[in-house]
Amino acid sequence: MAEHPNVTLIRRTYEALMQGYYVSALTETLSDDVVWHLPGSHPLAGDHRGRKAVLEAMAKFDGFVRIELHDVVGNDQHVVALLRARGSRKGKTYQAMEVDIFHVRDGRVTEFWSFSEDQRLTDEFWS
Repeated sequence: MAEHPNVTLIRRTYEALMQGYYVSALTETLSDDVVWHLPGSHPLAGDHRGRKAVLEAMAKFDGFVRIELHDVVGNDQHVVALLRARGSRKGKTYQAMEVDIFHVRDGRVTEFWSFSEDQRLTDEFWS
């Protein structure tokens, strides 16, 4: 069975992100009115609205965290990525399993949610 096109879209996006091409990957993937939800109490947490705001937020992640995809599953409306994130920043280390959920419409991500297995660790790492 062929992979669903939305799964392929997200898998390719992660591949580009892992190679350091976050601007081009997200510019091609995100809708103009995307909403990017990041939970927690760290400085990057909150709802980022619009492609420009998301790109500005993602620029702050660039180079600090590496992602290892475990699996990507999806359908016509949603894609779920299971991954391990690892990083180091300002003498702090981060390693956690995460779940990213994407709402996809017409080949573009319109909404995104990210969940870590340890939100306290996530908050400490980005603070």
